[in-house]
Amino acid sequence: MSTDSRQIVIGDVHGHYDTLVRLLDSLHLHDGDRVDFLGDLIDRGPASCQVVELVMSHPSYHAIRGNHEEMMLSALVYGREDDRYFDFWLSGGGDMTLESYPNSGLMYDHLDWLESLPTYRDRGDIWLAHAGVDPHRPLEQQSSQEFCWIRDVFHRQTTPYFVDKLIVIGHTITFTFPGVQCGQLVQGCGWLGIDTGVYTLESGWLTALDVTHKRVYQANVWQETVRSLPWDEVVVTLDPNRVRRRRFALT
Repeated sequence: MSTDSRQIVIGDVHGHYDTLVRLLDSLHLHDGDRVDFLGDLIDRGPASCQVVELVMSHPSYHAIRGNHEEMMLSALVYGREDDRYFDFWLSGGGDMTLESYPNSGLMYDHLDWLESLPTYRDRGDIWLAHAGVDPHRPLEQQSSQEFCWIRDVFHRQTTPYFVDKLIVIGHTITFTFPGVQCGQLVQGCGWLGIDTGVYTLESGWLTALDVTHKRVYQANVWQETVRSLPWDEVVVTLDPNRVRRRRFALT
């Protein structure tokens, strides 16, 4: 990346293609800008097929695997002989993903791409994972189970996992943390969460983080609006001793 390029990170899209396009338009991307997606491109929204096609076909877009990609792969690739994987995926929004595909051939092309995605990316001063890491184990002893699924033990860590990198995650919706409102981001010890719950009735915000200029861009599903705010105005610092997440309304 050149000195004029931006590092952009986008949270969980969950099949909301139109909202993603509005968010990307608001970023006014230039040649050299790099866009990383934190996983969960699919499920729970109406256009997962279109989201995957957009991300996989753009040379400046990069993605990592989220737990919903893991669920889809388990249902359709790894666990074909076990209906439990398929039922689990459907219950998490996989039914809407299936409905978004015009044919099985395109779906299996996308599955090949999803299977190729890494479970984390190191971008120098930031480190990207869908869910986080186990703070008590070295990276080489962890797997997609940690990177794609972990929650409370990661959120409650009191010492940064990396001394020189900020971990940026999706997976856990920010307003479920105490003291965090819809659309706000949450910062813990050495990590920043940017999943603002695009598919929820309560929020509807999809978030992009301009790491280079410390700015947050957001588009809303329900209001069909976009906004841009300084990082410092949007981020709420979490007390690791008060991590008690609350429930929310699903679409």
